[in-house]
Amino acid sequence: MAEARRAARPAPAGELRPLPGGAEAAAPELDRLIHERVRLGIVSALAVNASLTFNELKDMMGLTDGNLSVHARKLEDAGYLACSKSFEGRVPRTEFRLTEGGRRALEAYLNHMEAIIQAVRDR
Repeated sequence: MAEARRAARPAPAGELRPLPGGAEAAAPELDRLIHERVRLGIVSALAVNASLTFNELKDMMGLTDGNLSVHARKLEDAGYLACSKSFEGRVPRTEFRLTEGGRRALEAYLNHMEAIIQAVRDR
């Protein structure tokens, strides 16, 4: 019974877990923070732009204010994004940029996905 509970728990990011079907090989867990579609889009957009404003990201991703805020906060809390707030006249301006840690996390994620794709193609 204890083994069933242990097997049901997801492995922490980067930890090896058994492959489905009882295969003997193991695969590292994907970075779940970046793997989520919206957060992957945010990190990818910031990887090719030095910085983007809240409104630019919102429009680019087709998100609501609240949805973008929640996802950006998770990335910021993880150290993947830096957020700066200022005013243009009386209008608030929030700007995001990808941190070095965020760039490294995205690179590791992309390498992981490329390895999965190559493994599937090699079968």
